[in-house]
Amino acid sequence: MRGRRERVGAPRQSRVVAFGQLRFRTGRLTPTRRPGLRLLFASLATCAQGVSLHLAFSAPVVIREAMQSKLTSRAAVAALAAFAFGSLSACAGGGGEKDVAYVARDVESLYAEAQRRLDKGNTLQAAALFDEVERQHPYSPWARRAQLMSAFSYYIARDYNKAITNAQRFLSIHPGNKDAPYAYYLIALSYYEQISDVNRDQKITEQAQTALREVNRRFPQSEYAADARLKLDLVADHLAGKEMEIGRHYQRSGLWLAADLRFRNVVEKFQTTSHTPEALYRLTESSLALGLPEEAVKYAAVLGANYPGSEWYERAFKLVEKRAEGVTAS
Repeated sequence: MRGRRERVGAPRQSRVVAFGQLRFRTGRLTPTRRPGLRLLFASLATCAQGVSLHLAFSAPVVIREAMQSKLTSRAAVAALAAFAFGSLSACAGGGGEKDVAYVARDVESLYAEAQRRLDKGNTLQAAALFDEVERQHPYSPWARRAQLMSAFSYYIARDYNKAITNAQRFLSIHPGNKDAPYAYYLIALSYYEQISDVNRDQKITEQAQTALREVNRRFPQSEYAADARLKLDLVADHLAGKEMEIGRHYQRSGLWLAADLRFRNVVEKFQTTSHTPEALYRLTESSLALGLPEEAVKYAAVLGANYPGSEWYERAFKLVEKRAEGVTAS
């Protein structure tokens, strides 16, 4: 394109002036037929929807200055490229979520602003500002506290993954800090709050159990350990409920051996939960279905010894009396 001659018969006043990959005809900017340049103009056209005023006023100025000052080809291309990419950058930056603007502030006022946002319930903004405390003042004592407050803010906002990540990061940097027990407890709570019903996968429940056990193991005398022990009982009951749900499904499908294994897990691993009486009754049923009446009588006897007044014992007693009369426990 550079140095291209005038077309035959073209008026002198409409002469094409070439600047690299751009050309002007009587002061009007027109794209060449090259695909790359067409893409640039298409991008600018799309961007114009968001920054129309910028394009409307800036483009003629850039082009007019390039024409009037008789810039060299290289200088004109540079000027137009700077305009184009500046416009595209403005377009690209117009969308997306707003972030906390970087403003250098002293650590006390920055932390106070984060705390004020948290008190007002703007938890995500508070978390971002607490992160900013650490970013601007990484060696300040406030930064250590801000790390944990950021994790707490994310927990309140129910962004549990970020809460876990920030708390784990705090522990990796300050493992012996006096607030370490709370960081462990916050991780456990973040897992605990994500526990789903027994019809879904229980991986998060197992992670909550592991985290709660860690709190109880490391800090057995702390207030966090007391609450962790209470939640551990609830988690165990939940996991036992999942085993019972699967076992009942196997029973309905006639898979008695698979069901028997699930109910055994409940009796052996979750024997202090509320599901144990039903698990013993289901074991009685499964044993009879598998042709093991002695085992059925044994499970019914265990059920009667530990839960004599329960509904499950009454049902097990009637079942054994009907289908295993005269059989003694193995």
